Amino acid sequence: MFDSEILELTANLRETLDRAHIPYPDQIQWSPAPFRGRWGIGTAVAFQAAAIEKTAGDVQERAREIASMAAREIALPSGFELVQAEKAYINAYFDTAIYATRVVDTVLQQKENFGRGAPKGERVMVEYAQPNTHHSFHIGHARNTVLGESLARLVEFAGFETVRASYPGDIGLGVITCVWAYKKFHDGQEPEGVHERGQWLAKIYYEANQLVTAREGETDEERQLREQYDAERREMFRLWDRGDPEVRELWRRTREWSLAELYDILEMLGAEIDVFFFESDMDEPAKEIVEELISLGIAEDERPEGTVFVKIDEKLNLDREKYRTSVLLRQDGTTLYSAKDLALAKRKFDSYDVDRSIYVVDVRQSLHFDQVFKILELWGFEQAAKSHHLSYGFVTLPGGMMSSRMGNVVLYMDVATEAQRRVLDIIAEKNPSLSEEERRVVARQVGLGALNYALISVDNTKEIVFDWDKALSFEGRSAPYIQNAHVRANSILKKSEGVPDAASFDYELLEMELELIERISQFPDVVQRAANEYKPLNMSNYAYELAKTFHGFYHTVPVLRSDRREARIRLTAAAKQTLANSLRLLDIEPPDRM
Repeated sequence: MFDSEILELTANLRETLDRAHIPYPDQIQWSPAPFRGRWGIGTAVAFQAAAIEKTAGDVQERAREIASMAAREIALPSGFELVQAEKAYINAYFDTAIYATRVVDTVLQQKENFGRGAPKGERVMVEYAQPNTHHSFHIGHARNTVLGESLARLVEFAGFETVRASYPGDIGLGVITCVWAYKKFHDGQEPEGVHERGQWLAKIYYEANQLVTAREGETDEERQLREQYDAERREMFRLWDRGDPEVRELWRRTREWSLAELYDILEMLGAEIDVFFFESDMDEPAKEIVEELISLGIAEDERPEGTVFVKIDEKLNLDREKYRTSVLLRQDGTTLYSAKDLALAKRKFDSYDVDRSIYVVDVRQSLHFDQVFKILELWGFEQAAKSHHLSYGFVTLPGGMMSSRMGNVVLYMDVATEAQRRVLDIIAEKNPSLSEEERRVVARQVGLGALNYALISVDNTKEIVFDWDKALSFEGRSAPYIQNAHVRANSILKKSEGVPDAASFDYELLEMELELIERISQFPDVVQRAANEYKPLNMSNYAYELAKTFHGFYHTVPVLRSDRREARIRLTAAAKQTLANSLRLLDIEPPDRM
């Protein structure tokens, strides 16, 4: 917001140091000075200059002398009111009225683009929302999707060209197990409804796994039947691998049921995927890569008695175990995840010309991705260094892990429906004047917002123990608390009958006005930090603190009945816009009413 003034200040500082024949580095860096009721920037160039001189005296003392001299002699550009030497730092402070006006004007001029970074000239692919087909979308998948979508929005808003990718696991023994059970026990059946079909397949998957899983105390007859079922499903997998038309057609038809449910939920979550990769599409390219790895001596082939694998530590000449051994093909030649992820990495970089590839996948796959990236490196794939695994803790239940195989999962649609029902109950009690359509819209915005924030406001390195009441909380550190700040700002603006075109902040600002302007001004930097660190948590924390500050402003600062009415209306509008921008980056809608 003050780029031209800071450039002029930097030029003036160079002139001041040149006149005193003091050497300084090529780049003079400024960073925000600690906010103590006024806004400023500071530089440590005096320390750097003293170090360059390398005099026999005390560098710290010399740095203080340089800072004091510069503070006395430098010419201040318009927009600054004071420069001080503080512990050998040179701090320049903005004129408070000019700074406040510039922040508010910038927000209201740029609107939904406030905080958007300049184009970085780099293309980034973010892969997320990759549940296995023939299951149903559960709350763990929701954490992955919300985290990935928020990261994609942040990276894009920060100035990077962004490609959103999904990689559903649509093949594997688990998928074929469901197809086998459908064919054997449910052939020809098909429930009506997108989510009904998806959830029905999940039940078949669970039932099928019970049939092929050994149980303590099973009889010989039960064991023989289980082994027969296991052989049948494995034979179906081999037939799929050979391209059997009947098996492939049945697999495609049931896969579409799962994908229809996925597409509907992605639309609910506002996740617009640019490209869908499918595990099945990587099968043949993966086999080709594995053959090349074998010919290069990177992979070892012990088929038909054994598997195809890479002893990564050995190939890297490591003395201690780190990456272990990665198996690429089974004895029968069918591919495993690692082989297909090699093909996927190549497809991403070759076909979509990306500069970086981010995989949003849970922490249990950390070793897997370490192995994949190292095999790519051994293969000579230079972009391996541009691949990053963003891990996150998985969602568990109070009684332990969720497992589709065990049938103990919390389905996303159940939670989303319950969230909206709870909001409708609150609306009926507190705001019964809303129309049915308004109630439906607000219930979706607030209910799904509460759920999304519960999933994204926990550090991605930590697990979430799913609790219905915590996940759907509308109190405290929650999306509804942030959304309510947006609603309050909107209410003030509606009563104001319009935002003034301009206003001066040349008066003694109250403490909450200063805090709110300071918080708003931080937004562009938070966007960049969250994108660069792959950490949407930075934005979720910021959104909460901004809302908290606005609530304080709302309760203590008169707006409409004030002789500072025009300035405070514009400040309210700037706060509303910044709240809306931050919420959207978290994949949460900002409501105008609640």
